[in-house]
Amino acid sequence: MSKAVGIIPARYHSTRFPGKALAPILGKPLIQWVFEGARQARLLDRIIVATDDERISSAVREIGGEAVITSAGHESGTERISEAAMSVDASIIINIQGDEPLVNGSMLDALVSVLNDSSIMMATLMARVKDMSLHQESHIVKVVTDKAGYALYFSRSPLPCQATDYFFQHIGIYGYQKDFLLNFHHLPQSRLAKIEQLEQLRVLENGIKIKTIEISPRTLSVDTPQDIIKVENFLKARAHE
Repeated sequence: MSKAVGIIPARYHSTRFPGKALAPILGKPLIQWVFEGARQARLLDRIIVATDDERISSAVREIGGEAVITSAGHESGTERISEAAMSVDASIIINIQGDEPLVNGSMLDALVSVLNDSSIMMATLMARVKDMSLHQESHIVKVVTDKAGYALYFSRSPLPCQATDYFFQHIGIYGYQKDFLLNFHHLPQSRLAKIEQLEQLRVLENGIKIKTIEISPRTLSVDTPQDIIKVENFLKARAHE
């Protein structure tokens, strides 16, 4: 089995929510929820938080985690984890988004298992959504796949356009072969990736397949302060089930 490392990108100066990584959720900072969820994975040999800020690094060390300081000039989480991955001894890198407080070990183990097939360069997660009122929401990224589970397209628009029963929401947690990740920035920029503002389309437009894995239920990411309330309400409801 290939060696796998999980890297959590976490920058302090988030555009819509500065200091998001340290925002408290039921008394614990967001980054702690992500780290503790990732630590449940059985197939990750190591978990690293890649950040541009000493405050986040300090918070991670306080809970017994490992953090590395990366450049403040990165434009995406992919660039940040690429820097951190350069010195990592592993052939599989899992990009665990720092705004996913509900991440759990089984999700990450599923990605590692798929990427043990070295012919698969990149994999990601998706969840079936039956609440069709969310189909029109542009902040929810949709994905359609072929019969083998490889992504055909990702979009912020309703996809499939006329769906009435369910759609698949893309969950922005990725896995890569390390060599592919380190060469990601060499891929030519693509028109659709710029239009949709989805960097995974850059991969598809350059003819590289992305394997998808269905999980259940969908996660709740934190993009704005209002999302903290949604996550807290979900966690409280789950605790009383």
